Amino acid sequence: MEIATMLSLGFLVLVIITLTKTARIVPQRSAFIVERLGKYAKTLEAGFHILIPFIDRVAYKHTLKEEAINVPSQACVTKDNIQVVVDGVIYLQVVDPKLASYGINDYRYASIQLAQTTLRSVVGKIDLDKTFEERETINVQVVEALDEAAKPWGVKVLRYEIADIELPATILDALEKQMRAERERRAVVAQSEGEREAKINISEGQKQETINLSEADKMRQINEAEGKAREIELIATATAEGLRRVAEAINTQGGQEAVSLRVAEQYVKEFGKLAQTNNTMILPAELSNIGSAVAAITKTLETARK
Repeated sequence: MEIATMLSLGFLVLVIITLTKTARIVPQRSAFIVERLGKYAKTLEAGFHILIPFIDRVAYKHTLKEEAINVPSQACVTKDNIQVVVDGVIYLQVVDPKLASYGINDYRYASIQLAQTTLRSVVGKIDLDKTFEERETINVQVVEALDEAAKPWGVKVLRYEIADIELPATILDALEKQMRAERERRAVVAQSEGEREAKINISEGQKQETINLSEADKMRQINEAEGKAREIELIATATAEGLRRVAEAINTQGGQEAVSLRVAEQYVKEFGKLAQTNNTMILPAELSNIGSAVAAITKTLETARK
């Protein structure tokens, strides 16, 4: 009875093991590599699969999802012989499970090692000052080198990102001093530029003011000249008109007598002014005969009129 029970239990265990070896469920975005008698047989994709017990076996299991693999920190020497410590992250994906199984023993470890060596080579071609500025360029170069090398492994390197760049304390101190000096220089330059702009603005304002004043003075002189010219023109016109009317009046009846009377009045008036302003008087020889003087002046006017 005990032997039968043991045989039954043994048979049950054998059935369970057989079912375990035979039925396989592959998760989504995964791939199983099946070997038959030690040789590659097929690749199982997502779903339920039946294998031949004790002949087929799942040798490798791969995820087809994108993987993020941390690249440990390592010391790199820049082109100007400064040692920096750099770490990063590789993003890769298995595209051919068969090659990932048989093309290399451990594609993750190989990718990390290749990323480190490539990074050292790329950083060694760049000066320290440009290491921070050209992170994108470094990432692209590392990805290109890794992707080319990972093709026989059935792996696609999607991208590489530098996580951190550590500098020695002495270099950090020097960079801080350099940046402080640069900021101070920029401040001085900005101040001097401001002062220069202010002086230029003031000089431009003074220049414009001088121009405006000269233009105003020029317009004033032009206006005064035009006013004087107009004044002279009006006086000449009025004088000409007065003389014309005097001439017309002389030619009218009684005009000669009026002119003679007017001349006599002016003669006497001016002679009276001379007597008021001077103690010594010079008397004309014809003072006793004002009529003859007036006649002489009238004759002169008639001669000028003719």
